[in-house]
Amino acid sequence: MLAYYFKLALRSFRRNKVLTALMVLAIALGIGAAMTTLTVFKVLSGDPIPHKSERLFYVQLDAYTREGYKPGEEPEGQLTRFDAEELLRQKKAPRQAMMTGGGGIVDPRVDALKPFSVGMRYTSGDFFPMFDTPFLYGQGWSGAEDTGHARVAVISRTLNDKLFKGANSVGRDVLVEGHALRVVGVLDDWKPQPLFYDLFVGRYDRQEDVFVPFSTSRDLELDRNGNMNCFGREIVNDATALNVPCAWIQYWVELDSAADAPAFKAYLDNYSDQQRAAGRFERPANTRLRNVMELLEFRNVVPGDVRLQMWLAFGFLLVCLVNTVGLLLAKFLRRSGEIGVRRALGASRTEIFKQCLVEAGTIGLAGGMLGLLLALGGLWAVRQRPADYASLAHLDGSMLLLTFALAIAASLLAGILPAWRAMQVAPAVQLKTQ
Repeated sequence: MLAYYFKLALRSFRRNKVLTALMVLAIALGIGAAMTTLTVFKVLSGDPIPHKSERLFYVQLDAYTREGYKPGEEPEGQLTRFDAEELLRQKKAPRQAMMTGGGGIVDPRVDALKPFSVGMRYTSGDFFPMFDTPFLYGQGWSGAEDTGHARVAVISRTLNDKLFKGANSVGRDVLVEGHALRVVGVLDDWKPQPLFYDLFVGRYDRQEDVFVPFSTSRDLELDRNGNMNCFGREIVNDATALNVPCAWIQYWVELDSAADAPAFKAYLDNYSDQQRAAGRFERPANTRLRNVMELLEFRNVVPGDVRLQMWLAFGFLLVCLVNTVGLLLAKFLRRSGEIGVRRALGASRTEIFKQCLVEAGTIGLAGGMLGLLLALGGLWAVRQRPADYASLAHLDGSMLLLTFALAIAASLLAGILPAWRAMQVAPAVQLKTQ
């Protein structure tokens, strides 16, 4: 019967072309707006490392001076170099990594290419297993190479293709800022979105092609970038020196389970108390330990205007559905005579209800097709914006299916009241008036 009702719906569309077109357009506009904003929101709010995000924690300590102290206020967003290296040395977590962003000039040493700048990351060896970076060739460096200030590097697949034409470059040298670094690994395509491990250097559009041990980066005095906050009372000549009170390093730990977080936070509190007793810290212990998703939420990685646009779009969809309800009601009640004849010939109220819902669902299917085209156009418009996340606005398979599911569900929802009113038509009254 459903196939028969579908054929009846198509015939009804041909009899009422203008009314049908208005309903399809209303649903399409609402679906197009909703799916455009929902896709952008999904891209920005997704879990960048879902299989272990609850075990990865970002560390914050409050090394600031006593000046302006308010109990419970948010501590510094990054660590000083001294604290990061001390936590790394104490190794109280199964895996831990200190890091900061940087940049430099790579000399390809071939006539066909001129020297070019690249984004870099200065970190410690646990970075690669901690964040499950995929390797095309080789592997990351070891803790011994961290402490030994080894002149090694891991490079991206993009840089490997550019310098070595995609060949296995492990063991070869790459010249960065005039310093030869031995390649120990080549990353496969890897660019988590957002760049959750460092939200200070660009959240979506940053490309990092060279990874170097942090200790080596300081030996070679490679340029760094990102936020830095110095809070000492003395003039600072070299803000990246070991004992300088400047916060500029991100610090991550991986724990065996999320349940270990309270114990590790207690360790951080104890460390803060020790540093205060030693005269380095002036404030009482004030630490933070946030997992990946908690950090993204705290840092407002999803812009407020994106959330607002999404809710406005769904509000617009609701308005479109209300209009569709009115149009369906007019369409179904206009056919009261036809419905009365069907009832008189033995059709039950349930069958009338089913027929009307199938017709509403068919309108939703057509609206979903047109809405998909509008959503694709909306996402294209988003990609033309200067926002750093704009290039990520693409409709994937799951969102494609959701487009049709939402369109059909919305039209069925809109068709419930009109279908219910249609099935209440009294056949005797209709036959009498005919």
